[in-house]
Amino acid sequence: MLRPSECVGCRTFPCTDVEHSRYTVPDIAIDPATVRIILISEAAPAAPADGYYAGAGSLFAQTTVEAFQDAGAAVRSIDGILGLGVYLTTAVKCGKTGYAIATPTVHECSMILAEELALFPNVRALLLMGDVAIKAINAIAKRVGEPRVIPSGATYKLRGGVYSFRGMRAFPSYLQAGPSFYIEKSKRKAIAEDIAAALALTG
Repeated sequence: MLRPSECVGCRTFPCTDVEHSRYTVPDIAIDPATVRIILISEAAPAAPADGYYAGAGSLFAQTTVEAFQDAGAAVRSIDGILGLGVYLTTAVKCGKTGYAIATPTVHECSMILAEELALFPNVRALLLMGDVAIKAINAIAKRVGEPRVIPSGATYKLRGGVYSFRGMRAFPSYLQAGPSFYIEKSKRKAIAEDIAAALALTG
C-alpha cells in the first residue's frame, strides 16, 4: 500500500494563477497493483470538502459516482469506483482562481502528474476529463521527446479515435467533476460512453 501524497508533490509552488492553499494530492492508502484506470480531471476543488476522497457529501464524488452509474457501473461511492480499479486525480494540484488555467501552470504541474502516473505500473487506460487533462498528458509526452498523445482539435471530433500513451489507451473526454456535469446532456452522455469503454477495455 502507498499514499500518493507521500510519494509525489510540489516543493516550490511557482505558479501564480492558482490558489496554493487548495493544493491537494490524493491522500489515500491504495495498492498500486490494483489500479487499471486513472481518471484525470482538471484542478483541485474550490473547497477541500468537495475533493474526490472527502466523503459522500463531496461535489466531485457525487458527480463522478453519477458518471460511473451512467456508464453502467453498479457503484454508490468513491470506494466503489476504487474497487473497480480506478484511481482519481487532477492534472493541476492547486485550486483555480479563474475560468481558465494558464498553459505554463499545466506544464509545471504535469511534472507531478508524471511522477504520480509512474506509481501505478498496471494501468491500461487513462480517462482524460477535459482540456486541462489532455494538455497535461501531451506535456508529459513532449518533455521526453514523445509525440502528442491526443491531437489538437475539439474533443467531440477526437472522441472515438484510438490514442495510446506508453502502452495505455487514452480516452479524451469531458470534465465530470463539479457542477458543469449537469449542464449539457450531450457531454454527460459522452462521458458515460468513454467511462464504459475504459471499463470494458480493462475488464
